[in-house]
Amino acid sequence: MKTLSVLISCAALALLAGCSTPEARIQGNPQAFASASPGDQQLIREGKVAVGFTPEMVRLALGDPDRVFTRTDANGVNEAWSYTAYESDAGVMLYRGHYHRYWCDPYSYPYYSSYASRRTKEYLKIIFVGGRVASIETQT
Repeated sequence: MKTLSVLISCAALALLAGCSTPEARIQGNPQAFASASPGDQQLIREGKVAVGFTPEMVRLALGDPDRVFTRTDANGVNEAWSYTAYESDAGVMLYRGHYHRYWCDPYSYPYYSSYASRRTKEYLKIIFVGGRVASIETQT
């Protein structure tokens, strides 16, 4: 009985880990991946983005954004995607990405989601112009 429990637990962990990887997203949308150049495909596999990527390519590499903004400036209206992390007051990262949205398992919402002194930290912003990545902002 213990062996069965261990096997089920391992399988569940493997499924949860697969939810957030570029490889899992590539398997979910092979057409978008196939449309990328070989160099772009390598970046996507590494979880990286580059100027010129389409929104689909960014999703393959990074997953869905945590926040989406509409940016209006002198050049028109554009879209900005924000990726955030959550950290304690001491600067220790608590979680980021899909962990705070419980995509894979709605019953395992993290206990620290209501952590009283957590801070939101935007670590990446992608700006799209004309349906392509025009700039990438990272926090140093």
